[in-house]
Amino acid sequence: MNPITVAIAYFSGYGHTLALATAVRDGVESVADADAAMVNVAFPAETDWETLDAADAIIFGTPTYMGTASSAFHVFAEATSSRWSRQAWKDKLAAGFTNSGSMSGDKLHTLQYLSLLAAQHGMHWISLGLMPGWNTTTSSQDDHNRLGFYLGAGAQTWNDQGPEAVHAADLATARYLGTRVATQARVYRGAVLA
Repeated sequence: MNPITVAIAYFSGYGHTLALATAVRDGVESVADADAAMVNVAFPAETDWETLDAADAIIFGTPTYMGTASSAFHVFAEATSSRWSRQAWKDKLAAGFTNSGSMSGDKLHTLQYLSLLAAQHGMHWISLGLMPGWNTTTSSQDDHNRLGFYLGAGAQTWNDQGPEAVHAADLATARYLGTRVATQARVYRGAVLA
């Protein structure tokens, strides 16, 4: 069987989302026979579009700016309309992650936007699959899913710090998302081939 390929289609304005995308990639590649491809959607080349078209799954990543995905990600999403009209991504798996400076920062809206984009393409959305962390007196900010998102991975990084300040728990949650999507892609491919 060919390796599972997961494309990580991301935009990063200040490096925080790139740190998360890298963690997602590491999670994908922790699964046997799974390969990850990083696609910076700011200026996608034709080879990037080919990578997205060939992938078993696409994980979308963008910072949350002003309550939604970045403008660069919106431009990319609009450019996917040629794929939408051909249903080129139909039945691929999809997932998403985002980052903002505030604990909430309206990240849920961005994750909803990403899941709706996937639905418009006929993709199957993979949720985070983790219970919320850091929500009892005995839990910790170092828990996986410390911000309590279900739809995808959410991260918080202080606006006045660089990508090296992305919280370790948020990076671990992003790695978990990558592992989950690659594992589900293997299960899905096996079911389709059966």
